[in-house]
Amino acid sequence: MSDTVLVLNSGSSSIKFGLFEISAVEPRLLCKGLLDEHEAKPRLVVKSPAGEDLFETRNETPDADGGHLFADVLAFIEDRFGEHHLRAVGHRIVHGGPDYSGPVALTDDITAKLEALTPLAPLHQPRCLAPIRALAAIRPALTQIACFDTAFHHGLTPPASRFAIPRRYEEHGVRRYGFHGLSFEYVAGRLAEIAPELVAKRVVIAHLGNGASLCALRNGRSVDTTMGLTPLDGLVMGTRCGTIDPGVLLYLQQHEKMSIEAVQHLLYHESGLIGVSGISADMRTLLASGEIAAREAIDLFTFRTAQQVAMMATTLGGLDCLVFTGGIGEHAKEIRSAIGERLAWMGVRIDAVANDETRERVDSGDSTVEIFVIATDEEMTIARHCAALIRKHHVT
Repeated sequence: MSDTVLVLNSGSSSIKFGLFEISAVEPRLLCKGLLDEHEAKPRLVVKSPAGEDLFETRNETPDADGGHLFADVLAFIEDRFGEHHLRAVGHRIVHGGPDYSGPVALTDDITAKLEALTPLAPLHQPRCLAPIRALAAIRPALTQIACFDTAFHHGLTPPASRFAIPRRYEEHGVRRYGFHGLSFEYVAGRLAEIAPELVAKRVVIAHLGNGASLCALRNGRSVDTTMGLTPLDGLVMGTRCGTIDPGVLLYLQQHEKMSIEAVQHLLYHESGLIGVSGISADMRTLLASGEIAAREAIDLFTFRTAQQVAMMATTLGGLDCLVFTGGIGEHAKEIRSAIGERLAWMGVRIDAVANDETRERVDSGDSTVEIFVIATDEEMTIARHCAALIRKHHVT
């Protein structure tokens, strides 16, 4: 009987998941799916690795923690893959704070510590932790493992990790942590497979999606990133503002008389692409729109991204390789092209044909920067971490 790990990747309104066999050196995907809680009747969809429909159900009587759908997932796994032994459930946890630099088997104490980090990721952390509680109620003996988006950046050091505020706050954990680490880790590993000569060079990965950030790599390790203490900082995102003058926040509170809660909601839910365009947070909708405001939102997105690629290159002392990943980075050829045009002064040249076809490598012959489009796989990264932890510590 071979071992499996169920991986849960919680988003703002849905949870992607994958079931992986972990008996071999590399985890093997057995099925994948989506727990969609956005609709009135939450839906569970399970597909084969090739995308064929395997199972679908709706929760006619929604429960607060989604426990019914998690029970349905476990029941499907046992029915369809009963010859396997489910060893653990792996979770993407957005914020690990200063204490967690790698995956950990969850205990009540650790879960409580992660919950205490909610003010640093109020949009994401509760969504990541809810499935842990739901599964613990259904299967209390089932091992659950946390894998952190901040872990890949855990080695960041000053000045990249530091805010210019009194040092006493840094001693209390107020520093730049960075996020999207599970994605960056996967893409860095894939880049090392297809272009091993680039590992020792100056690489920037652009994870562009509804959430977006950049990571500067040296020898495959994160040395700088655009997100900071929280996932609000850095690039313009779907509904988040990215880098903003702190004086704007003071103005909103002091002169617009907005409460802290109202400012937080504005920054996380009403800003970014949706705020500037007034149309949509979805880049696909904006690209298809003829509205001037949609074009202006796109222009700001590509402007800020190019600007901060240059910032990452400053940390690295130059740029040898640029990698696009994430929903926008992988699928929006117009965005890749616009960012490339803004970075032409750095030697970035994107081949129009390769870019239109979304080839894995899209730089032109006269580009001094090698440019790739690499599909990310956060679930595979989590599966790898879970498998390694189970083997190392004999987690049961």
